[in-house]
Amino acid sequence: MNNRFRFLPWLGLAAVMFFGVQWAQAAETGTETAAPTVSIDRTTLDNGGTIKVTGKAPAGKPVYLEIWSTDHTVRSNRFDSDKDKETGKIPYIFYITRDMPAYYKIIVPKDMQQKLDAAKKDGGKWAYSTLLKDLGADVAYSIPAKAKIDHYQATLMASVVGSRGTLLPAMDEKESRKRSMQLVKARFRSVGKVLAASVDIQPDGSYTANIKVDKGLAPGKYNIVAVIDKKVKSEPAVFENKISFPTVYLQNAGTSMNLIYPFCLSLVVSIFGVLMGAGGGFIMNPLLLTLFPVLPHTIVAGTVTPTVLFSQGSGIFNYSKINFISWKLGIGIGCSMLLGAFIGPKLTELITLDQFKFAFGWILLVLAALMLWQTSPGYLAKNKKEQAILKEFKKRAEESAQGK
Repeated sequence: MNNRFRFLPWLGLAAVMFFGVQWAQAAETGTETAAPTVSIDRTTLDNGGTIKVTGKAPAGKPVYLEIWSTDHTVRSNRFDSDKDKETGKIPYIFYITRDMPAYYKIIVPKDMQQKLDAAKKDGGKWAYSTLLKDLGADVAYSIPAKAKIDHYQATLMASVVGSRGTLLPAMDEKESRKRSMQLVKARFRSVGKVLAASVDIQPDGSYTANIKVDKGLAPGKYNIVAVIDKKVKSEPAVFENKISFPTVYLQNAGTSMNLIYPFCLSLVVSIFGVLMGAGGGFIMNPLLLTLFPVLPHTIVAGTVTPTVLFSQGSGIFNYSKINFISWKLGIGIGCSMLLGAFIGPKLTELITLDQFKFAFGWILLVLAALMLWQTSPGYLAKNKKEQAILKEFKKRAEESAQGK
């Protein structure tokens, strides 16, 4: 063979190998799979509404829709007090991020509704990561996985002095993704808040979905992306959610609320709260959690605390005018309350909503039972000292009224 052509077989083999590698990489990365399309029938909502989504994807592929708020993020935290299955020890690690989208949801195909219903029956025991894998929706999970997560080795002493504990080294990508799923559940709590089944897929790959955007969500822009694979997704469709006064956005709570309702509620509560010498905080807290479940219990506890200052301030002034205040007792109790106020906020971060309600509910029940027993006719008849105090208070009140 001519020397000029003796390298041709080798060149041909190299070319086959080169293009074979390129085709293999193309198949692996999904570049041969056409990206889905997505379009929406509305680009503006007035404090919630329904958006119809349509699009086209490769035939035979399941389509998932990832939706999130792009303008607002909120804080999400979780305290890991579950016993480790391998070591049997409790880690006591506190996880926190401030990059959680104020709204986040994945919409799955309609035929997966039964799996969602089964997860809802598990109550608080459902696992977000497990459910995503069962639905195949883990390919669409991306935005919360990018959130920066700090984690601390917590201790009781750290909580007492107002600290979260020792900041631990940053987690790797896999561990961070895992913890972000736990924080999604901690933030949104229920299956229906983060997952829904409404994508109707046709044999030719075209699909439709009706997405209900609830009232009370964060204002601003939202993205909708259609996903069929981790690396194959559509360009985002963008819509805006608008709100107007008296509805206002609560940044740290990640929700919008009509201020008229809590205003009227607090007016009634403060009257009865100050009447009982409490300021109303112990009443407002459970009422807000019950009537406005979108509010995180940590936000409710923190918000009610300073609002009590207004009722307490006016109550102190009026009770001092009729000489119903024992300043020595009040200062003594106040010092211990000052100490407890350092511990309470940190402990609130370390418990779940269910634990918070359980503890709060039992405290109220015990106090209610004790007060009911102490105001029963039989108890008052046996307690002469109580009778004397009541008579003295009644006498002072009459004298104060006559003095006016």
